[in-house]
Amino acid sequence: MTKRTSVRQRRVSAELRTLRMAAGMTCKEVSDGLGFSESKISRMETGDRGLYADDVSAILGFLHAPTEKRQELLQLLREGEQRNWHETNGPLPPNWKDLIRFEETAAAISNFETMVVPGLAQIPEYSRALIHGVNSQLTEREVERLLTARTTRQMIVTRREGPAVHLLLDEMVLRRSIGGREIMTAQLEHLLRLARRSNVTIQVVPFAATPHPGLTGPFVVLEFIDEPALAYVESRGTSSFLEEPDLVGSVRLAWRELLAIAMSPEASLRLIADTIGVPTQEEQEP
Repeated sequence: MTKRTSVRQRRVSAELRTLRMAAGMTCKEVSDGLGFSESKISRMETGDRGLYADDVSAILGFLHAPTEKRQELLQLLREGEQRNWHETNGPLPPNWKDLIRFEETAAAISNFETMVVPGLAQIPEYSRALIHGVNSQLTEREVERLLTARTTRQMIVTRREGPAVHLLLDEMVLRRSIGGREIMTAQLEHLLRLARRSNVTIQVVPFAATPHPGLTGPFVVLEFIDEPALAYVESRGTSSFLEEPDLVGSVRLAWRELLAIAMSPEASLRLIADTIGVPTQEEQEP
């Protein structure tokens, strides 16, 4: 039976493991220090058991977690039974860390984008031009932090035994010049290279398609082996993790409807190649 651990509780479990590892301690060392069983610590870190404020507080104290971090995690725990997670972004989206954590443990990632190349597939030059264009008020240090976060996020695509990654792009993404012709050419060439990986599928929703659910905006669906699926959506200044079955179901339905009108992977790659005037890998082969 699929567990119904909330997204907030999953975040707390992941943070407990991160803090323990940062302290250079094993589950047994923590359990011995607190008088808990080793299996209890392990289950708390993986979300295989309920989290109780007293237990979490004891672990955070034992690991000497900063006060701000303790308050943050205990607040998440208090809100743990609330479904879905909506957050208002500052200049540096705090939800990115959580998105990265969930992507790292996902079995499959499905991402539809209407305006720009998906973050998992952006080259640094494209990302930099995009970040500057979207928010000109960011300092260079903030831009570098965002670039680092995006680069870290992309590592899952090329990781051995990484998740299945399916990227669905509106045709406008190929036509919109971000950073100029040279950068766009390099970016689209990168998409062609990514598509050669066995775990990556790239498709394009053409201009000629009839009105479709994707017109309401981009989204990501995260599928897990032992956890309920999540949907992640962004709008101007806010982002949300959706976990209620009916909400996730509506996003999955939108994905299926988009796939039904998308070009095939082969035709999509030909379109990308034609956009920059290069042959596809298949066309290069004798």
